[in-house]
Amino acid sequence: MRRVDMVIVGAGVVGLAVAAELSASLAGKAIVVMERHNKFGQETSSRNSEVIHAGMYYSAGSFKARLCVEGNRRLYRFCEAWGIPHERLGKLIIARTAEEVPVLESILNQGLANGVNDLELLEAGQVRQLEPHVAAVAAVFSPSTGIIDSHALMSRLEYLARHRGAMFAYRHEVTMVEQSGTGYRVTYRGPGGQSDRIYCDWLINCAGLGADKIPAWLGMDVEQAGYRIYPCKGEYFGVSNAKSGLVRRLVYPPPLPELKGLGIHATKALDGRLRFGPSTFYVQDFDYSVDEGHAREFYQAIKSYLPFIDFADLQPDIAGIRPKIQGPGNSVRDFVVRHEVEHGLAGLINLIGIESPGLTSSLSLAGLVVDMIEKG
Repeated sequence: MRRVDMVIVGAGVVGLAVAAELSASLAGKAIVVMERHNKFGQETSSRNSEVIHAGMYYSAGSFKARLCVEGNRRLYRFCEAWGIPHERLGKLIIARTAEEVPVLESILNQGLANGVNDLELLEAGQVRQLEPHVAAVAAVFSPSTGIIDSHALMSRLEYLARHRGAMFAYRHEVTMVEQSGTGYRVTYRGPGGQSDRIYCDWLINCAGLGADKIPAWLGMDVEQAGYRIYPCKGEYFGVSNAKSGLVRRLVYPPPLPELKGLGIHATKALDGRLRFGPSTFYVQDFDYSVDEGHAREFYQAIKSYLPFIDFADLQPDIAGIRPKIQGPGNSVRDFVVRHEVEHGLAGLINLIGIESPGLTSSLSLAGLVVDMIEKG
């Protein structure tokens, strides 16, 4: 049975970032990334708004707040260093009525507490100057929010990891993990359907929608630990190029209660296209189709702040599924990033519930994993 220093399960943006960071910081270590799909980023990492978030929504001191604020700065530097397409568009979080203004003030204060120091509260006239076609009585303006080509980011991270010696095993699905001595025995199904095993000293769980399986295989009670994944689907609808040009920045309504989602917002692609989403509803199956029947829900939400949108403008776009660790009706949960020593699983690092702002936080999450391993 082959032995390596580290196995990373999952080649989404977080797994790729971890591979790139580990291969740079711990040169000479044998690192293998195992991914069940035939290429990187086939699930949550490539089915999202591709937004570089600023970090104003999350509780002060939480992983989401700390890693998003740090990740925002790291990601912009990475994009500039490696030529990753991105744009610092800025974002407006709007109040559609006077009753929503206190929500904006709360977001502004939370952002300041988190270290997001460039936020500005705008009055209606100032909003009109920035976005004449947006209906709002006030807004929080976040100039450091932007958009990124997530595929180009992942491609560069994979290249860096390979260049530094990491090995990638695509079409290798992990089917079981067991403790073995001071490390872990990882059983996987290869491209031809054959089963084989690999042994590692460190196991880094970046498996996204399947991340709760690994601790369960190792005997952890995932319900008690709060590691159960509740898949949550979000759909997007797009509009024609003619109307895409009427909005230049990202436009968000106030977030949903308990941060279940950030509301059906207007986001821009790097090619200028305008699309709306994501919606938020829990699912059992991983179905990435968009239900055209949901267009009415989108229209009603969008019309409240973009009155130029007509129902006939909306066309199905993409859908994604987020690995939430709070079930329906439960309070928002922070990222799980934990070296499981207290569970008797030294060498296992779990990254579970990495939804938004996971893309923004990917580089800072990778740095945190390196710190855990160096201390371990």
